[in-house]
Amino acid sequence: MTMATTTVKKKMMLVITTLTVLLGSCSATIYKVGDSDGWSAKDDTYYSWADRKEFHVGDSLVFDYDGNFNDVTQVSGALEYQFCDSSSPKAVYKTGHDVVTLTEPGFYYFISSNHSQCSSGQRLDILVTHDPSRPLPPPPPPTKILPFGKMYKVGDSKGWKVYNSDFYYKWSEGKLFHVGDNLLFEYANEVNDVLEISGDLEFRFWDPTSPIAVHKTGHDLVKLTKPGVHYFISSETGHCDAGLKLRVMVAPALPKFSPIDRFFRWLSTFRHHH
Repeated sequence: MTMATTTVKKKMMLVITTLTVLLGSCSATIYKVGDSDGWSAKDDTYYSWADRKEFHVGDSLVFDYDGNFNDVTQVSGALEYQFCDSSSPKAVYKTGHDVVTLTEPGFYYFISSNHSQCSSGQRLDILVTHDPSRPLPPPPPPTKILPFGKMYKVGDSKGWKVYNSDFYYKWSEGKLFHVGDNLLFEYANEVNDVLEISGDLEFRFWDPTSPIAVHKTGHDLVKLTKPGVHYFISSETGHCDAGLKLRVMVAPALPKFSPIDRFFRWLSTFRHHH
């Protein structure tokens, strides 16, 4: 195959991908949240507004409000939504005319960071799905290769089965986790599992209803791919309350050094000691 033929094929693939994206976006729907009421504190307005609507990936929500007195806070889980907890938001919008595109399937939760307004009804939860009539979006670009990190066996020799209120807190305390590290959960999968959940309230109140991931093999290797707080619980009744839960803070990946960099770093250490 000649280089010219390869170049032509690459250009054709680019054109097809572009057309697919354009066709998909042309059929997307834009919803003004609350219609003429906009984004304000009103009992059951947004439950009624969202009822019977079908939200799909690629659709957009428009939030209109007075940006001097209000905002739109996207939170990560059902408990943050239920208790109007804006302490760990996924995103905050403050322009007064915010367009939020729904980029992936799943539940979305929006509240006002003003607790009294949220409690008075200024909150919205929706379920987003793929529209079967639209072309599927092109696959995402290849994920960057994560650095090879350390592997930690959760609970060390005791594994993932200790029902003690602070065992896993003490196990993780003092450890430095980084992006690229791995957690190994070992347990009897007939009576246990590992759920990764999204928020602090879900962790504190043991809410397994909206997990990010579920692991059930009994020998689960979980790579830490993002910085921030990661939460893990058991879904089995009573296990989490008894202490079978883990929270870890993950720092960005350690800098990666080339062999030459490592040699000079070793040489400088050698000189320092001699």
